Amino acid sequence: MVNHALAAVEAALRARKLDRTLTTALPVAGYAETAVAGTAVESLDRCLGGGLPRGQLSEIVGPRSSGRTALLLQLLAAATERGELVAIVDTYDCLDVASVAAAGVALDRLLWVRGRTAPLSLADQAIERALKALNLVLQARGFGVVAIDATDVPIAALHRLPFTTWLRIQRTIEGSETACVLLGTRPLARSAGGLTLSLTCHPQWDGAAGRSRRLAGTEISVRVISPRRRLDAEVALRAVPPDERPGPIVKGRSPVAHTS
Repeated sequence: MVNHALAAVEAALRARKLDRTLTTALPVAGYAETAVAGTAVESLDRCLGGGLPRGQLSEIVGPRSSGRTALLLQLLAAATERGELVAIVDTYDCLDVASVAAAGVALDRLLWVRGRTAPLSLADQAIERALKALNLVLQARGFGVVAIDATDVPIAALHRLPFTTWLRIQRTIEGSETACVLLGTRPLARSAGGLTLSLTCHPQWDGAAGRSRRLAGTEISVRVISPRRRLDAEVALRAVPPDERPGPIVKGRSPVAHTS
């Protein structure tokens, strides 16, 4: 028997472009093109079903030098190439603008919210200020991708945050066209509708072992995890050295290695 009341509510949400708040709105096999923010890395986007889901909180995580920042810059560059506005909340003012420009991000479409360096004893205040700034940017709407960099925040300070912190962020962006990204060292948000991209890096060298060796690039393994879509896949990428650019700083190296 058809539930006419439920159908009417769903129709009203879709009419107001709020249908991604419905648990049944996102198909398991992938997202519509307009509901994702692509990275312009073909093999990765194919694995993600087109890109990171809009209206959801996703994560790019990994240890230092794992390629996490390079992948985020690639995502921002792809968004500005599409004509979208992007924003990054830089908790400790660590963003290198030269690297941002080299990655192809259109600086006139980037909002850079700068934090400031602080001692470890003030880490709680630093992340709280950054989260307040993030909420203000998300509430403003109009951004294709909004990221917060928490990579240098001590993990103990992040664990002291109430879990409802991430729920509030998720509720703020539900139904919007914004893909929100948390950049960190390990998964924290655990959003049911978002994706977690966990990166590991393997340097590639030219020449024999010794002082004459030259860094030829880095192989990046990206593990993609999504609770809602029951996706657990892995993609191999390559970070390109500066002398091999212009072009994307992260390139696909192989299709999906495995999916379960």
